[in-house]
Order: sequence, then structure tokens, then C-alpha cells
Amino acid sequence: MKTYTVTTLGCKVNQYEGQQMRQLLADLGLSAVALDAGPDLVIVNTCCVTHTASAKSRQLIRKSRNHNPDSIILIAGCLPVSPSGFPLDFGPRVISVENKDRLADTIVSLVGKHSCESSQSSANAPKFQNQQCIETADERKQKTFNAEHEFSQLPLLKTFTEHSRAFLKVQDGCDGRCSYCIIPKIRTRVCNKNVKSAVEEAKALVLSGHCEIVLTGIFLGAYGHATVRRKFWNEKDLGAFVNLVDRISRIEGLKRLRLSSLEPGDVTDELLKLFKKHHNLMPHLHLPLQSGSERILKRMCRQYTLSQYVATIDKIRTYIDRPAITTDVIVGFPGETEEDFSQTLAIAEDMAFSKIHVFRFSSREGTAAAKMQPVVSAEVIIERSQRMLNLDRRLQRQFRRQFVGERVSVLVEAGNPPAGRTERYFQVKISDLEGVGQAGAGEIVEGKLLR
Repeated sequence: MKTYTVTTLGCKVNQYEGQQMRQLLADLGLSAVALDAGPDLVIVNTCCVTHTASAKSRQLIRKSRNHNPDSIILIAGCLPVSPSGFPLDFGPRVISVENKDRLADTIVSLVGKHSCESSQSSANAPKFQNQQCIETADERKQKTFNAEHEFSQLPLLKTFTEHSRAFLKVQDGCDGRCSYCIIPKIRTRVCNKNVKSAVEEAKALVLSGHCEIVLTGIFLGAYGHATVRRKFWNEKDLGAFVNLVDRISRIEGLKRLRLSSLEPGDVTDELLKLFKKHHNLMPHLHLPLQSGSERILKRMCRQYTLSQYVATIDKIRTYIDRPAITTDVIVGFPGETEEDFSQTLAIAEDMAFSKIHVFRFSSREGTAAAKMQPVVSAEVIIERSQRMLNLDRRLQRQFRRQFVGERVSVLVEAGNPPAGRTERYFQVKISDLEGVGQAGAGEIVEGKLLR
């Protein structure tokens, strides 16, 4: 086995794990090639958070198999452990890894033995049943479920290939009770990367040339805790996340540090003080709203009230000058009325979000919301999502206009024409900056925003 390709779908955590797989394979001496070049090993790192994500994952698996009938196809990520089940009709050379803890062992075994069948002969190889990598009962008993458990045997990253920004996963797992979310069924164990490993990894990413690092996790604000449910948090662990952000912000040469998704309860005064202390901490926070209706928030089983959310946004703006506040909104949650949706529109406008990620409700088997009534019709969901997207476009323009005529810093990303993200995460074409000439991907350039 000499060549490989890794294709990843889904969230920042999945993207990070896809990079870990690439690095492991490179460390084992394999060379990366394109999917259509006939790699010996194809890894499809899947997502199943919505019906659309599951469908795209299955489509990519079939495409990989059909284009590469002689390749071994390894299915990683969330789809193999989805409660809705994973079809075993992809063929004998397709292997799905159901036990994430054995992913690294599985990859090493496949590379060393060249095939699933020969890897089974190794005493240390993972066990296969119907082409699925499963854990034995003894292995399951030996697992430790605590906040200090490391994620896997996959390596710490040295670089984040083909990306200007590098994602750094420091937390994994969720045991929350959000009624619509399938993640607690898929990533059940809450665990954290220790500070030393996180800092070491961040330093390596900076040395490899990355100007910006994005801290990420399934529930990033629960870093340092053994659960994401705040009522069970230990007081001694409350400062863990702030300490981590402080430590990484102090890394020499790190020009930008960005935090991914947080919730109102994560945004403490201690965290916000770091934005004044560290100028490389980007003035951008992503706080999912999901709904502006108190009634719907309760049905969603979110860990905050609408008043708490609004108070958090107000507090952020007392610490940070014109912060970018981005959010997620779910449209068409079961029972959502026109009044509920109108409340969401109103609160989104009041909060003056810089970006709204609009998601149409996707019922997932195994969640409480899948059984909730009444179901909002597809036609209504489409119409409401369009109205929310219209508001999003208007709010984006409104936020950007504040900075026209000012100097902004832009991290250039690959593409033509060249463009990138400002400190506050809105996208800018390099041609929209005064006094900036040629700029390559991965560079940070500064100029006056013309429009």
C-alpha cells in the first residue's frame, strides 16, 4: 500500500480528524493522491448530523467505490455509528469503523497488511464483523470515562494541509439533552485534550506557517469538564477553558486565535477579559441562538433562556469593540408557529448578527424531536428559511458597512480572485483593499476597506 486519499464532510471537528488521518498515513510513508488517481486506500470521513449530510456521505462512499474498485474504502466519522444504522451493501472492500478508539489501529493494520483480510490475522488488529470494526466486551469495560481521557491514538497535528486557518480540537463528545441533536448518540464520551498537548500542537501549527488557529470541539465551552451539563459542573474546573485560551494566546508567533461555537453560559467575564489582554484573540464569537421563541427553546431543551442569551450579547459588547456575533438558527422545529418564527426574526434583527447560519429542521431517528408534533410542513420550512436568509444578507451588509474606510486585516485564502477573512470574519476580496497588491494564500495583509 503506497497511496491514499482522505475526503472529509461535516464540522470543524471532523475536518480536524480528517487531517489527523492524513498525517498518520503520511507518517506511515504513504503519499497523498487525488481520488481519481486510483489510491490504494480511500478514507471517507462522514457526517450524519442531518439527512442531507448522511445522503452526501453515502453518495461519496458509492462514488469512491465505483471509481476505485480495487481500492480499500475505509468509512470513518459519524455515519457508521448513526442510530439509523449503516448499510453493509457497499462491497467486500469497504470497511466501516464503528469504534472510533480503534481507528488508528485499523489504519495501521490496513497499511501494514495491505488488506482487511490479512490485517485480521494480526494479534493486535481490530476485529471485523460484517466488514465493521467493532469493540469487544472486554474493550468496552476497559474504557475510562473521565475529563482527562485523550481522544484517540491519532497523532497531534504538525500542519493543516490545504487550509490557511488551522482547526485545533481540544474537546470532544456531548452528553447534552438538546431534543433535536443526534450528536450525543454518536459522540457519547465527553473528554478533553490536556493543556500541554494543546499548546504543543498549537506551537507546531504556528511553526508550519499557520497565522490563525481556531479552537474547536463538539461542546467547546465544556472544556475541562466531564459533562456538558452545567448543573453537574465542578467548581474547581470552571477556569479550565479560560486558562487554555490564555495559554494558547501567549504562543509566540500566533497572529490570530479564534474560538468556535460557544453558549451563553460559557461567555464569562474572565473569558471576555482575555480579549482585552490578548490582541491576537479575534473579536468574533459564535453563539447559536437556534430560536428566538422562549417556548421553542424549552422544547429544544437548550441550556439557556432568551433573556440570558440577550444579556450575554450585551455583555460581550461592553468588552469588545463592534464584535462579530455569528449564530445558528433552526427553522421549522416541530410546533414552531408563525408567531414563534416572527419572534426569531425580531430577536435576530435586534442582536444585529454579523452572520446567521440557517438550518432547516432535520428529524433524526433517536432524538426526542423526531417524535414531536405538530410537524411543520416542508413548504412552510422553505418559505421561512428564505425569509431568514434575506434577513441574514441584510445584516451582513449592515455589519460590513461599519468598517468601510477603516484599515482591516485579512487572512488570504486560496481562490481566484484572492479573498480572505477579516478579524471579524467577514469576507473581503483583496481588490476591495486600498494599497494591497499581490497576496498569497496564508498571508495576512492590511489595507483600507473601500467597499
